[in-house]
Amino acid sequence: MNFRSLFVGSLLPLGLLGACQTQRPAVPVAAATPVPEIPIWKSAAYRLYRDRVVQDRFEAEALSATELVSNYQSPANETQSPRVEFKFSLNGKDNEMTPGLNHLLVAVPRPGGAAIETPPIVFGQRYVDATPAPATTYLAPNTLVKIQLDLRPVLAAFKKDGFYTTFKGDKLYQQDFKHVYVAGGAAPLSWDFDNLVNKPGLELKDPDGNGIYEVTLTLNQPAAAKTTASQWKQRINTADFPQYSSDYPLADALYNLALEEARRAVEPDSTFRTGQEWAGVWTRDISYSIILAQAILQPRVAMKSLLRKVSADGRIIQDTGTGGAYPCSTDRVIWATAAWEIYQVTGDEAWLRKVYPIIRKSIIDDRQNAYDPVTGLVRGESSFLDWREQTYPRWMQPADIYQSENLGTNVVHYQANVVLAQMATKLGDPGILARHRRQAEAIKFAINEHLWQPSYGYYGQYLYGRTALALSPRAEALGEALSVLFGVAEGSRAQQVVAKTPTTPYGISCIYPQIPGIPPYHNNAVWPFVQSFWALAAAKVGNEQSLTESIAAIYRPAALFLTNKENYVAGNGDFAGTQINSSNMLWSLSGSLSLVYKVLFGLQYQTDRLVFQPFVPQAFQGRRRLTGFPYRRAVLDIEMEGFGNAIATITLDGQPLPDAAVPASLTGRHAVRLVLRNEAPAPAPVNRVVNRFSPETPTVTYANQRLTWSKSEDAEEYQVLRNGVLVTTIKTSEYVVPAGPFAVYQVIAVDDAGRESFASEPLETGPTIPARWVQLETVAPKANLAYKGFTGHGFIEISQTRNTALTIPVTVSAAGVYALDFRYANGNGPINTNNRCAIRTLRDGRKLLGTVVLPQRGVEEWSNWGFSNPILVRLEKGPHSLKLAYEPANANMNGEVNQALLDYLRVRRVE
Repeated sequence: MNFRSLFVGSLLPLGLLGACQTQRPAVPVAAATPVPEIPIWKSAAYRLYRDRVVQDRFEAEALSATELVSNYQSPANETQSPRVEFKFSLNGKDNEMTPGLNHLLVAVPRPGGAAIETPPIVFGQRYVDATPAPATTYLAPNTLVKIQLDLRPVLAAFKKDGFYTTFKGDKLYQQDFKHVYVAGGAAPLSWDFDNLVNKPGLELKDPDGNGIYEVTLTLNQPAAAKTTASQWKQRINTADFPQYSSDYPLADALYNLALEEARRAVEPDSTFRTGQEWAGVWTRDISYSIILAQAILQPRVAMKSLLRKVSADGRIIQDTGTGGAYPCSTDRVIWATAAWEIYQVTGDEAWLRKVYPIIRKSIIDDRQNAYDPVTGLVRGESSFLDWREQTYPRWMQPADIYQSENLGTNVVHYQANVVLAQMATKLGDPGILARHRRQAEAIKFAINEHLWQPSYGYYGQYLYGRTALALSPRAEALGEALSVLFGVAEGSRAQQVVAKTPTTPYGISCIYPQIPGIPPYHNNAVWPFVQSFWALAAAKVGNEQSLTESIAAIYRPAALFLTNKENYVAGNGDFAGTQINSSNMLWSLSGSLSLVYKVLFGLQYQTDRLVFQPFVPQAFQGRRRLTGFPYRRAVLDIEMEGFGNAIATITLDGQPLPDAAVPASLTGRHAVRLVLRNEAPAPAPVNRVVNRFSPETPTVTYANQRLTWSKSEDAEEYQVLRNGVLVTTIKTSEYVVPAGPFAVYQVIAVDDAGRESFASEPLETGPTIPARWVQLETVAPKANLAYKGFTGHGFIEISQTRNTALTIPVTVSAAGVYALDFRYANGNGPINTNNRCAIRTLRDGRKLLGTVVLPQRGVEEWSNWGFSNPILVRLEKGPHSLKLAYEPANANMNGEVNQALLDYLRVRRVE
């Protein structure tokens, strides 16, 4: 490909060239040396010009508004280390050795051409290969390695006891043992334990039945080298969509690329396809895409897609996810904001009446199942960050994730209640209006009360724990952006969020700092659709630097990869290296379109008008046109020139347009012309940081009144928490627990820059009154099922037809706060997908105590027992008649299977 020669000078400091030129200066005829073009955006990572992107030796260029070329090829295969870390996994779980303790194989050629293989490694005993490998040695292409595992100790335990006890103390019963896999950090290995079941090539086999399992892998396959097409040329007619042109050929071409991909993203049944590699309709994906651009671009497809995500009984469907989805995951109500966006775009009253009862019914269920009356927050997994180990500490199980209270998910619930109140206003339902306006304000207050971090200037990631919750200080990009856009953060607080949330060189990563030992996907990754929401937040608060950087961070990957990818690695900007990726990603391409519609032209929909609130960074100043733009029964041809976020003049068909707003009553075709004041807003900072990782989460043990843990190389000190509150900071790796009542302790590792690890798994201490167990086979007939691992004389089965209401007598000897949870099994699916989480309601008489969540624990693993979420309640001294029942709100997303086994109710006094 014939790229133009580039002027390469010294790199400027990371950031915007505040006074940069945006057009190539004319060169006098007599000039001896051409004047170099000045980039729009320049950092140590890449440069963005009017018509191209340059990153190291790679370049993409717009040859026209309908053609792009790129020479990008992922460098991922070039410099892989031969030091391969791995560990073994029974049934796809991280259950061989403590986190951070891995086997090591040095995959370099052996003397005499001998095969690279490990000796039989005894399960649970660390193996370290002593083969020397200079630092400059890289993993050769097509390296064959044979990994062997001595599983005989596990098999012997099965034969002797019927079960094997893992390093965590969990019992794996022989009847539940299905597979053994190898996990690791070099492709095709993966540290994603939850998805090992979907990778048969990583399963070890015992071909001769001697207890030695083996697998042969091919590392660094050139056939798997990640490349993209070298050229994109528009092949699909998109003339019926709004047409965009500007002084920036690259932006014009990327807009047309997004239009073409938007058309490709529609299935034959007129619903959205989530991505080229992601078939089907996903609630959160289509909802965020609709909010960004698809309500504007393809409203009828948006409507049909949203209705596809409604159950037969009229509830919004939560996508499959952690522990069987709902209510471990509760971000489905972003559907409500998408539905409202469609109404504001179309003004379709019939649509409004159709979606109103769906949203209302879903929020009513959520209020019972997921709203925490103590904090005022909503429980459940981070919105869209639905891959457990990618954003949570390894010790957290699905029940723990349900117990957590996340920023993004809470902002989504806040906005859903706002939307429902607005719908009630339009439909004349004052009771609903008042109720959900109050509910929205309560969630907003709780977010600012419990998640705001004054010392950081942005919100924390989530509250997490079991009987006591602590705040994770990590930044969570989507939640931070939505808090600004939806008005949870207001005034100076909103400005702080945009100015102080960390951004990495290739864009704002999903979380920051990154989690060590977890491969890129949500962790250590930038998602273009999140970057687009960040751009919208930056525009709203008038942060020009942040907005310019966001536009560049969206344009760079789309141009180099010649498609709108799902994600890319935060550390190097490469699309390869993330665990899963897709081209033609619906929310990524929608985010690109939103830059034109909602940022540059600032199109803001209200119920009765379309308001212009443009923001053109100075680096992108010039002329631009958006023609054939539909607004209800009108079509607008819009021209704009200048820069800034203040309008000098705006006219409709040559006449001044009051309030810069087009009324919803307008019909026919009209011309809108805007001239901006060419005034940049007041300068605001951006918190640019180097992409860094937090320390590893400590693994803590408790014995003889002492907490002890291994000292981490990257930890300078340790914070000790009691009941979620910091009690001391120490340099040593042990802590003497003072005598006292029941308490929960956790430890956080802190590095030399103040970056914190996750808190360790909660450990309960103190001379508590012994926990009371109520064996549930004493209150209902025990199940006639041949599963193992229960206590007492048996266990019971609950389903939609069996034991739908249990009365459980409990007597406490003293008034206090008690934690109530259930020991249970649910073998209806893996812990990372499917939709068969069992749900029940717990009451004391008629008083609602809370929702009992019984997530999946493994495919057909019915002897795998664990605890539900703890419900904290105050019980007065004496007898209580608790009722565990299957109520209408407890319908899960499967609809047919809502089943678990119950061993006993545990009652512990915690206060």
